[in-house]
Amino acid sequence: MPLDIVKVFLPSVIAFAIGIVTTYFLSAELYKRKMWKKKAGKIDFAGNKTPLFNELHKDREVNTPRMGGIVIWLSAALTISILWFLSKIFPIDYFLKIDFLSRNQTWIPLVALLIGGLIGLVDDFIEIRGSGNGYGGLSLKKRLAVVGTVGLLAAVWFYFKLDISAIGFPGFPNGIELGFFFIPLFILVTMGIYSGGVIDGIDGLAGGIFASIFAAYAGIAFYQQQIDLAAFCALIVGGILAFLWFNIPPARYYMSETGTMGLTMALAVVAFMTDRLGGGYGLAALPIIALPLVVTSASNVIQVLSKKFRGKKVFLIAPIHHHFEAKGWPSYKVTMRFWIIGVVCAILGMIFALAG
Repeated sequence: MPLDIVKVFLPSVIAFAIGIVTTYFLSAELYKRKMWKKKAGKIDFAGNKTPLFNELHKDREVNTPRMGGIVIWLSAALTISILWFLSKIFPIDYFLKIDFLSRNQTWIPLVALLIGGLIGLVDDFIEIRGSGNGYGGLSLKKRLAVVGTVGLLAAVWFYFKLDISAIGFPGFPNGIELGFFFIPLFILVTMGIYSGGVIDGIDGLAGGIFASIFAAYAGIAFYQQQIDLAAFCALIVGGILAFLWFNIPPARYYMSETGTMGLTMALAVVAFMTDRLGGGYGLAALPIIALPLVVTSASNVIQVLSKKFRGKKVFLIAPIHHHFEAKGWPSYKVTMRFWIIGVVCAILGMIFALAG
């Protein structure tokens, strides 16, 4: 047990240290190359401009680089690689045991993290350099297609290779059997979590929320004795904290798509791995642990539907955290209150997952 604790927490500390060091080089390069949007603001899902949002953020989105999410997945990849190489170069018992790169627990979430991070990086680059109107990168359809494809591949692996076709839920000892419908559920969950990535947009907000979520799943995986997966989740927390060190107001850079896409895709895989595969309720606990993401995504859907069918808005701006900004809350108050809610939801989700 003591070595398991070291195995979980040591990668987190290493990732934090690597992320801090990496930032000094990364941020210098991002500022040197002016990797920020050339025009403040955004467009909504219907392709319309958002004047109220643009007014609130006119001084934030220019002159502050994007692509800060690189720190998270790069520090994670480097940490895993370092510990793996140490186990190969010095094949002594200690190094062999703290190496957590394993096919059955960490390969799939790691691949999801890296694919999402790299595709998100392409999107960020197009938004900065290649967008004719200055407002967007890859279209929403293209991004959803990428996320759905990765979800499909992961679902196929779970269904055919790992023989997982049910989801866990309290009161059902053998889970709820879905059969082949497990695959479309996996895809929908992956895309649904990705939609919650729009919580990015205020200094420090997304980083704090994702740190709480992955910390909760680290605890759940540890309880299930999926130690390698717990180490992976803790590793992500370390990378996020390094990013957050430089993202708190005033932000040195923004997480942007390269961070949110990688994190949400990895989170979807982790939720399923802590479900029937780990003999638990990782998926059922997801809406509780990730409630801030759920509410953020739901606020966008509510806004769109209300405008379409009622002809008026529910929120001043969607997603909901910008609504509070528009009502006059300072951005730091929105961020810190969301952090508090995120921590409480993470604790409640762990209780649900472990007590069930």
